[in-house]
Amino acid sequence: MRIPFSPGEQRRYRTQVTDDKIAQFHGETVHPYYSTFALAQDAEWACRLFVLEMKEPDEEGIGTYLSVHHVGTVPVGSEVDIIATLLWVRGNTVHCSYEVWWGTNRVAYGEQTQKVLKKR
Repeated sequence: MRIPFSPGEQRRYRTQVTDDKIAQFHGETVHPYYSTFALAQDAEWACRLFVLEMKEPDEEGIGTYLSVHHVGTVPVGSEVDIIATLLWVRGNTVHCSYEVWWGTNRVAYGEQTQKVLKKR
């Protein structure tokens, strides 16, 4: 595993809230807004952008922790920016924070951890 980053460095992931990212359970739509589940998946991807540049070809990142504080709504069709910030790397563990923004509105924040392990 390479460590080309310093704490505080950031990665940005922009995505659109599409119909497949709204709250749905058992095929029934709950509401037409960005679901916590989809937001969490996108936040993990934003944090994974660091791991993609760190891992060797025979390694892979595995998520081990995710916190999600979903504090605002985002309607279908809107774009959000997810800003991942590297907090620390210890051994093979990579820990980031993230914020999700819809324009000037912070709609979520949290932290995410991955371990970089050898592929089997």
